Amino acid sequence: MSDCLFCQIRDGRAVGSLVHSDDLVLAFMDLYPVTPGHVLVVPREHLVGLDEVGDELGGRLWSVARRVGDALRRDAGAADSGFPWPGPVRCEGVNLFLADGEAAGQEIFHLHLHVFARFAGDSFAVHALWEEADRAELDGRAARLGALLA
Repeated sequence: MSDCLFCQIRDGRAVGSLVHSDDLVLAFMDLYPVTPGHVLVVPREHLVGLDEVGDELGGRLWSVARRVGDALRRDAGAADSGFPWPGPVRCEGVNLFLADGEAAGQEIFHLHLHVFARFAGDSFAVHALWEEADRAELDGRAARLGALLA
């Protein structure tokens, strides 16, 4: 898709700070990071939502995101590696975040998995009202969703 920013990065028509590239996915630094070290993992193919992702690609997206998270943690614990500025990222934890659809907050409609380096006092927050649900409702929803997985 010619007007998709992530496709333009993939094709070399837009600048991206590449972290990883293989036959199925790319990983690059987010231009608008939530925290330093914020990486996006995207399929090479222009796919919009989760319903378009097969098991092989989904596994690769997860695997690369997990490896990026591990690299962020190792970078945070590393002594001076000899790399130039900016130095090690601060990373005491990792979040993976994927928004599927506009209502979920997806802004660029090329599927992407965010990998956030997290640390105490950073600016990222998820605001929600966490209330215990009724067990009968949970059991009913589990049965309905389980049947749809078949």
